[in-house]
Amino acid sequence: MNVIACSRPWCEKLAENLQRETGEKFAFVGSKSELTVDTLESYEPKYVFFPHWSSIIPEEIFSRFECVIFHMTDVPYGRGGSPLQNLIIRGHKETKLTALKCVKEMDAGPVYLKESLSLLGNAEEIYMRASALIEKMIGRIISENPHPVVQKGDIVKFKRRKPEEGDWSSAKDLDQVYDMIRMLDADGYPKAFVRVGKYKLEFKRASQTLDGVYAEVKIVDERLQ
Repeated sequence: MNVIACSRPWCEKLAENLQRETGEKFAFVGSKSELTVDTLESYEPKYVFFPHWSSIIPEEIFSRFECVIFHMTDVPYGRGGSPLQNLIIRGHKETKLTALKCVKEMDAGPVYLKESLSLLGNAEEIYMRASALIEKMIGRIISENPHPVVQKGDIVKFKRRKPEEGDWSSAKDLDQVYDMIRMLDADGYPKAFVRVGKYKLEFKRASQTLDGVYAEVKIVDERLQ
């Protein structure tokens, strides 16, 4: 038995796919309240996989079970929050999706696997691409049981970005405007925006051509919210 712990609805489908493809049984934990020692002990998992989990994993969990998290950087570069957004704003076009063991220090655990991941497209497209890759990586971990290897290299830490950092009014060029819109264009993320007088303009579905950046715009009067 293995467990998929994930706060996104698409992960339940991931558990079903993996059970069918690997022949292994998978249980699904979809919320922080469900992630308890008692719940996990009832499953007796070999691995607990965290494809997308926004909360800190308690030490009583990762010290008792083999917990595998997935991080969208080539660690030790890019440990920390908002990896996708921090990568794009720094100009990266490609990254590594890393499967690593959960330890007390954030994103510092030994590495099971790394796979290349393109950062082209909007955030939703990139997350969908990552989801498909995570499915393959979990399958490999199940079949190969790789021994995690200690991280090597210079440590670079990322800070979790705040909603107000989505204001692109100070962007240096149109490339950066496009990147700031697309990197936040996913379900559950505050959209990139700019303020014009008393209105807030929120942007999504951006595309870039030779003559500029095109996007859908929502105009909000914040006084009414």
